[in-house]
Amino acid sequence: METYATVTVTRSHARRIATIAMNRPDVHNALNTQLLDDLKTAFDALSREDTLSGVILTGAGKSFSAGADLAMMQAAARATQEQNQEEALQLASTFEFINAFPLPVVARVNGAAMGGGLGLLAVSDIVIAADSARLAFSEVKLGIAPAVISPYVVSKIGTSWARRLFVTGERFTPALGREIGLVHTVVPPTELDEAVESTVRELLSGGPYALRACKALARDISAMDNDTARAITTETIAQLRVSAEGQEGLKAYLEKRKPQWSM
Repeated sequence: METYATVTVTRSHARRIATIAMNRPDVHNALNTQLLDDLKTAFDALSREDTLSGVILTGAGKSFSAGADLAMMQAAARATQEQNQEEALQLASTFEFINAFPLPVVARVNGAAMGGGLGLLAVSDIVIAADSARLAFSEVKLGIAPAVISPYVVSKIGTSWARRLFVTGERFTPALGREIGLVHTVVPPTELDEAVESTVRELLSGGPYALRACKALARDISAMDNDTARAITTETIAQLRVSAEGQEGLKAYLEKRKPQWSM
């Protein structure tokens, strides 16, 4: 286990899966400067591990993340606009880093996710939530806005739902989150770990480098013009076909066996 001030990192499945747990349960894993730094540092360290196949992101205790830390918000109220912008840039940097993380990120939503906590769902690739969790873009209730997370959220749920949920700040269920594209799987709390494990098994059946290529395509292709997309996609498939991983995958398929990386 690797331990940071507000985050723990554990390994499983022959160290091919890492779990990052936000570890401020006494304040429902609210996002403060230290937690944002620790999340970025943990993801940065994991991004350099070639044998990794995915990361699970979750919260310790009863909540996933309550969003912005109350003490930090109180300090922000006393700070200048310039100081607040600097703090917002730190928040933006963490979300940008997780969004660009090269491997799949699975959000294990064990409890409430509010404000910036929903931003973490928006930058995750796969979101599995307990049906008892409650979600909300609650910023408007505090006289602020989900500004920093908005690019990722709108990309996930679209303009129509963002226009409703941003301005009402209403609480909604993971079931609605699934309908609008923010959540992928909703299960009873007792089945949460089983659902996460099922997804992990799917990730472990894919080639480690192919996982990276697939995530990059899914994340970036819609923003490319036709010429760029054609160049990137043809180069990607050509590189993978001639790689050792691609060769092993094809050989295993023809020989009706599992590839060497599959667990």
